[in-house]
Amino acid sequence: MKKGDSMRCPYCLKSETSVLDSRPSLDSIRRRRSCRSCSKRFTTYERIENTLSVLKKNGKIELFDRQKLMHGILKACEKRPVTVEQIESMLDCIEAELRQKHTNKIPTKIVGDLVIQKLKKLDGVAYMRFTSVYRSFRSPRQFAKEVEKLKR
Repeated sequence: MKKGDSMRCPYCLKSETSVLDSRPSLDSIRRRRSCRSCSKRFTTYERIENTLSVLKKNGKIELFDRQKLMHGILKACEKRPVTVEQIESMLDCIEAELRQKHTNKIPTKIVGDLVIQKLKKLDGVAYMRFTSVYRSFRSPRQFAKEVEKLKR
């Protein structure tokens, strides 16, 4: 490890850690680390600095918040046979697709549509839950129409 390239151990807070393994993914590097002081192991992730912004329906612009999106997807997947790893992978794909757009200001509709598209392939019930909130269904009839589309 290079000088100045240290990471504090979350257990003992010492800076003497070493990298055991590094694995790249679409937009991050996963590092398995070991503390030289207390011998505990932990994982860190290095992500690309966020340069994406989300253009809200009301015209307001916010930084893209992966955790906020993760929270919404986790709610939709609650009590479903979907793992956190599957959701993380889906978020990696969504973020990569957003970064390929020709702008850094992405309308919320594009973000929401990407989530819906990915959830539809992953789990039908989670897809319906997310879609019903995202599209603000006002009646059971709207919900039923979406279920019919999913059946086809």
